[in-house]
Amino acid sequence: MQLIRKIFCPSRKKNSPFSALKQVLGFYPQNEALYALAFRYKAASGKPKSSFSGNNERLEYLGDAILGAVIADYVFKRFPYKDEGFLTQMRSKMVNREQLNKLGQKIGLTAFLQTESAHGIPGKALIGNAFEALIGAVYLDQGYKITQRFIESRIINNHLDIEMLESLETNFKSKLIEWAQKEKKNIVFETVPDALSENNKLITIQIILDGITLKVAKDFSKKRAEQTAAEQVCKTLGL
Repeated sequence: MQLIRKIFCPSRKKNSPFSALKQVLGFYPQNEALYALAFRYKAASGKPKSSFSGNNERLEYLGDAILGAVIADYVFKRFPYKDEGFLTQMRSKMVNREQLNKLGQKIGLTAFLQTESAHGIPGKALIGNAFEALIGAVYLDQGYKITQRFIESRIINNHLDIEMLESLETNFKSKLIEWAQKEKKNIVFETVPDALSENNKLITIQIILDGITLKVAKDFSKKRAEQTAAEQVCKTLGL
């Protein structure tokens, strides 16, 4: 918590940490408290000296929605002759959890976060969460148009290889189920109650193949947890 307060003390001096954030965003934040909140995860929330109290979960929720809308608009225009199924898959490839973690690392968000994990979430996942929260902060601070410009010009154009993503297989759950049916194996995606997760927000999924538990994954989204576990099993099976 002390690190967060130190990093985000209100200041427009050239040596202010917000100057570093300007290099990420392409503009100087107007409401610095929003960006401070975007990098404050639940375990480090404490009692912040800000009107925006709490942690980044609400901003993460908002950022997820805004990011999804911008990406949907982008792929709709980028692929004018593709059907709904293709567009949905492309959007998923661009904003899945692993991709968000990578994007957060690429643009340097690690420098703005404390390094320890919270609620059993790996440190990399915290960066992906912070990335979504950052999008939410930009939206509230600058509005939709600037947020869209930031995502398209500084994220998509600089850090995503669209042609590579187009050819990438990402629906690992479907792929694994198809393999199991072909091989006449019984596969189950089971939701496991997680007593360590406060208010059961963190969803645990385990994959059981012919009665044997193969992989377990956790996420705030059941769908993402299933995909993560399925991807690990696919890699193990060499699919």
